[in-house]
Amino acid sequence: MFTGIIGGTGRLLGKRTIGGGVAFDLEAGFALDDPQEGESIAINGVCLTAYNISGRRFSADVSPETLSRTRLGELSSGDLVNMERALRLSDRLGGHLVSGHVDCVAVVSSRKPLGDYTIFTFSLPKEQSRYIVEKGSIAIDGISLTVNSCSAGQFSVSIIPHTIKMTTLCSLKVGQRVNIEVDIIGKYVERLLGPQIQPSAVDGGRQGIDAAFLAEHGFFR
Repeated sequence: MFTGIIGGTGRLLGKRTIGGGVAFDLEAGFALDDPQEGESIAINGVCLTAYNISGRRFSADVSPETLSRTRLGELSSGDLVNMERALRLSDRLGGHLVSGHVDCVAVVSSRKPLGDYTIFTFSLPKEQSRYIVEKGSIAIDGISLTVNSCSAGQFSVSIIPHTIKMTTLCSLKVGQRVNIEVDIIGKYVERLLGPQIQPSAVDGGRQGIDAAFLAEHGFFR
């Protein structure tokens, strides 16, 4: 697990095709203290396994499944990436719970300055936008951010100067793609409630949790 609090940026030194996937050679822009061969490191929000760790350099394999669901395959040698090492149980949870499993790819539809801040708007598949709520959490290329506003198929975030400085958002332009991981809690809630919110003969074909459903099941008096 991760928190979305980026440890710093790193650089892709090279990539090689292996068995339908690719192998990345990377260098962190910060010290990898107490490195563990096989530990998890999130690269632009994607949980990867680090091996051949030497100082700040390491390699990581990217599977065909990961290439199909993220934008990692678009990276080129020399590109900067966001990096975060896996969360220790004793660490502060400064961002939110991030699994490193990307849900979809979004596109930057606008970037506007607002004083010292930067407002980004992103477009994404409508089926994923149902998990995004105003003032909720979202991970963009691995960065834990708060949603300013949202609607079907898009959302916006406000970026503070420190985040711009410490991450790859500084160079993000309109039209570029980013990895998106929605809040994991919403997905589990939907999965658990799924059987209860499907239309059935018992409730007359009604679908969804509404005021009538809550009253019927004792939530309203």
